[in-house]
Amino acid sequence: MQTPKKIAVVGSGLVGSLLAIYLRKAGHTVHVYDRSPDIRQIQFSGRSINLAMSNRGWKALDGVGVGDAVREIAIPMDKRAIHLVDKLNFQNYGQEGESIYSISRGTLNRKMIDLAETAGAKFFFEHKIWDVTLDDATLHIGETERGAWEEKKYDMVFGADGAFSRIRHRMQRQSMFDYSQEFLPIGYKELNIPANSDATHKLDKNSFHIWPRGEYMLIALPNLDGSFTCTLFMPFEGENSFASLKNQKEVEAFFEKNLPDTIDVIPKLTEDFFKNPTSTLVTMKCFPWTYEDKIALIGDACHAIVPFYGQGMNAGFEDISILYEMIEEYGDDWKTIFSEYQKSRKPNADAIAELSYRNFMEMSSKTADEKFLLQKKIEKSFSDKYPEKWIPLYSRVTFSDRPYAEALAIGDYQNAIMEEILKIENIENIWNSEAVENKILELLQ
Repeated sequence: MQTPKKIAVVGSGLVGSLLAIYLRKAGHTVHVYDRSPDIRQIQFSGRSINLAMSNRGWKALDGVGVGDAVREIAIPMDKRAIHLVDKLNFQNYGQEGESIYSISRGTLNRKMIDLAETAGAKFFFEHKIWDVTLDDATLHIGETERGAWEEKKYDMVFGADGAFSRIRHRMQRQSMFDYSQEFLPIGYKELNIPANSDATHKLDKNSFHIWPRGEYMLIALPNLDGSFTCTLFMPFEGENSFASLKNQKEVEAFFEKNLPDTIDVIPKLTEDFFKNPTSTLVTMKCFPWTYEDKIALIGDACHAIVPFYGQGMNAGFEDISILYEMIEEYGDDWKTIFSEYQKSRKPNADAIAELSYRNFMEMSSKTADEKFLLQKKIEKSFSDKYPEKWIPLYSRVTFSDRPYAEALAIGDYQNAIMEEILKIENIENIWNSEAVENKILELLQ
């Protein structure tokens, strides 16, 4: 327990809600503000990529005793199901028993707000925060940006208000504040595979389904009600793009030609395609993340990433784990807590941003590539035999809580070794031989 403070968290999303639980655990009064209505009172659809909870997320949830409540709404996925045009391949994740977990974003967000309220946090929905005074942690709340504002004074403010954070917007106006945002020329659109009439899943429920097609791809993650939330990632412009699909006929023809096995399982294809928005994908980086002992950014507000490693939420939850470690170490010295928190997290946030960007290439193109699949087979076989010498990159990111920066560096080193191995003559037929195994051992020296 720290000396109690009055703390505002701006943003009632996943990170803001979990942070509120941790701050309550440390003994603080916590008020959570959000400009949107209470998500528990509204229908949530049309803009969701299902979440893939992995080790870092579970560690943060278990650290405050809410992991089991969330496991009740999660579905384990132990493999990728790769839908090629003419066949279906399966590729296991990690070791036996290791899975990532599909969770509906809306379902989890509602659950997290309930858990935070139970922990004693107070929520204020439809309260628009337009600005914050950094020096004394005063929030400025009003109906409009140009209208009358009410002031709310706190001891400390956390900005958990996402990639377009108002709290960060104020911090950006300091001198020596680094900021960048980069949009991908690729957008995404939600589609839906409904459950069978008996509420079973139309596809394998314990797989992360992916239709890799090079410059575009479709993914599908299972929901508890038997449905799948699908996400189509495509360029905005060009030959195979959102701009090229202007009417019902063009959408149907595109799916029949390129994603034929989805036609029967997405009955409302064109209805969803034109009803649901096309959303953007952005990587945002900034520094510093904190101001004195008054203001701190957390989650997407300081490191928004593209979703292709399934680590956005996990990275945000890990921010909270690390912050709490600093709280336990430094007690009431919030200036040091904030300083050490950002120093620890910034290199790792940059690393997962890079890994997430690269993973789009892996998911959209390489999962359909024979050489890539062979590389994965060789890595799995070798790591099964020598787990102390080789943990594949995906496992380092997903089934570990070692730093992302370490995973990136070791992953690059391992990939260079695999490039040499794949050059071996007749590797397709001798990949599982003692000679190949010895060559990897030699290159690892």
